[in-house]
Amino acid sequence: MNDLKYKRVLLKLSGEALAGQSGFGIDVDEAESIASRVKEVFEMGVEVAVVIGAGNLWRGKQGLERGMDRSTADYMGMLGTVMNAMVLMDALERSGVYTRVMSAIEMRAVAEPYIRRRAIRHLEKGRVVIFGAGTGNPFFSTDTAAALRATEIDADVVIKATKVDGVYDSDPKKNPNAKKFDELNYIEVINRRLGVMDSTAITLCMENKLPILVVNLWDPHALLNALKGEAVGTLVH
Repeated sequence: MNDLKYKRVLLKLSGEALAGQSGFGIDVDEAESIASRVKEVFEMGVEVAVVIGAGNLWRGKQGLERGMDRSTADYMGMLGTVMNAMVLMDALERSGVYTRVMSAIEMRAVAEPYIRRRAIRHLEKGRVVIFGAGTGNPFFSTDTAAALRATEIDADVVIKATKVDGVYDSDPKKNPNAKKFDELNYIEVINRRLGVMDSTAITLCMENKLPILVVNLWDPHALLNALKGEAVGTLVH
């Protein structure tokens, strides 16, 4: 563990990470694939917390376009994140990793209520902690929830998992000449509207000097190499 740059991390996953090829719903194979990567990191001695979105189950934008109340749409998304958290918890526990789901919205039958000190204690005892239900408040994204929880548990870094190998100045799938950034500062991300995380999350990280590392989680070596401090992905700091 001494050769690791980051000892406590918060992994931010999109809900689509669980969707597989369909782009919607839950693919158990994808959950097991993510769990295997988290397990690799966990077994190195890293304390791992996770925040996951719900875009594979519910797109609040669709409801808003039909006139749905914003708070209602956001609460539905929060409930979707708890479903995703439970799927990931199951995959991790079946692989032998002790896991706890903590929800910002109280639902004691399926998850522990989020209590900061208890979350830290779980990490110290060698459990992966998955934070569900965002911040518990409408109008805040799971990006902001990730920044908030990472700050609260004193994480060394927020790792934003993507399917590309970093942050580019334009979409590399559409522009073969897109330029990849190895490092960026927070203000550049906001001013360039690079879409790393939303502006509220970026600002929260900036105010608390919390670095954000954008890596391709589906590269089998990227996450491990990043934790060792190698030049992987894009570092926002």
